[in-house]
Amino acid sequence: MEPIWSLQDAKNKFSEVVERAIHHGPQKVSRRNIPAVVVLSFHDYDTLRHKNKHLGDFFLKSPLHATPLNMDRSKNMPRQI
Repeated sequence: MEPIWSLQDAKNKFSEVVERAIHHGPQKVSRRNIPAVVVLSFHDYDTLRHKNKHLGDFFLKSPLHATPLNMDRSKNMPRQI
């Protein structure tokens, strides 16, 4: 289980929290025993920020991209109200 820093410990050992975020991954911080924030390296942040930037790329990477779509419109009349 990943350790969760208390806010007080994170403030007192901020340099260590940052070092661990850089070398070991995101660091969780809680306030009053409730998860509050995550400290992550700039590289991790930048990767998340640029992930799936273009919608077209997202669809091309989908496992369903080769599935044919039925684009025929129904010729039924709308229901009566």
